[in-house]
Amino acid sequence: MTLTCPNCGNDRNFQVKTLQMHVVSVEGGRVEVTEESRPAVFEVLCDECETELKFAEFEDTLRKEVLLTIGAR
Repeated sequence: MTLTCPNCGNDRNFQVKTLQMHVVSVEGGRVEVTEESRPAVFEVLCDECETELKFAEFEDTLRKEVLLTIGAR
């Protein structure tokens, strides 16, 4: 299971940007979360040169490991 930036060769640090939705309700001046989705991977970038990597093209084992690690879907 390896991941390497095709631009700079970095194989250690990557930015995984996620998108998550929260529904909040305001009652009596209090804000409470009433519903939230699990985070979905929005973008993966090399942390060194910020080249975008195609998450959908990661090998299945690596993609599943990333999703499991960050609690996403």
